[in-house]
Amino acid sequence: MDQLVNAARAGDHAAFAQVVEPLRHELHVHCYRLLGSVEDAEDAVQETLLRAWSRRGSYAGRASFRAWVYGIATNACLDALRRRKSRSWPTDLAGPSDPRQYELAAVDVPWLQPYPDRLLDAAGAAQEEPEAVVTARETIELAFLAAIQRLPARQRAVLILRDTLDWSVKDTAAALGLSRAAVNSALQRARAALAAHLPAERAQWGSKPTAAERTALNRLISAWEDADAAALVTLLRDDAKLIMPPGTTWFAGRRDIGAFLAEHVFGEMGDGWRLTATAANRQPAFGLYWRVPGEAAFRAFAIGVLRVDGDTVGEIALFQQPELFRSFALPAGLPPSY
Repeated sequence: MDQLVNAARAGDHAAFAQVVEPLRHELHVHCYRLLGSVEDAEDAVQETLLRAWSRRGSYAGRASFRAWVYGIATNACLDALRRRKSRSWPTDLAGPSDPRQYELAAVDVPWLQPYPDRLLDAAGAAQEEPEAVVTARETIELAFLAAIQRLPARQRAVLILRDTLDWSVKDTAAALGLSRAAVNSALQRARAALAAHLPAERAQWGSKPTAAERTALNRLISAWEDADAAALVTLLRDDAKLIMPPGTTWFAGRRDIGAFLAEHVFGEMGDGWRLTATAANRQPAFGLYWRVPGEAAFRAFAIGVLRVDGDTVGEIALFQQPELFRSFALPAGLPPSY
């Protein structure tokens, strides 16, 4: 590796590619944590690699090359956050809606996006340091991502470098151009803010959806395809939430969610639904397809992500953004016979 790094520093394009390409997937996850968007993360990774190439001569070997590139990626994300707002979550923008009086209108704000598990798997497989928690579930789940979006950008960066990547205070300070005291102060404030917004029952999960979660997902798929609101509601916690970016409308509690499903989803929209299982943010997820009345094929409608607590569903995040299907490698439509 040292030989390759030295060749890269000297301007060898092939050597540089050999050194940085194995980092691409995990850098994408890192940038996603900071930015909350798959597309923004891709842009940040491209910017990181350009900066790393142009500054290759400045790498002095005091830290690993991987850590040096991570520092560049973190600062590229901070620059991006100075130019745009943090990603939003519906529950931060409005209170719960009445299922009998609501508007499902899209709101033009940047929304937190789900992250496909297939990309997390690629990052995990390519990690140089297997003990690193690049793809750990507790730091990639939607609840965590929604919570850190509330933090100021620099606090967010310190939290991720210190608590997610397990960097030292010294290395974090050097990467961000801060004093050690400033790093410790930012971390203390970030941890306090994060604790106030994460679910109290949040567990130390494994790296994949559990058998109970997969069972809950399969039952939800069956109920939804049968247009059976009553069966679907039995899967929910009493205090469950149904959240639907890119709108601020969301529903709280089994009764209101059930009313919305029965009257709007399976009532006004009909029973032309198909679902396919997937996974996002190390949580069970599904691609939701809808057949417009009078048409034959099913169209991509939304990506759904579940938070399962025990054997019940605590939250359904329904991202009504068909453009997300591409990152999940899901088709834009399904045939009539599906």
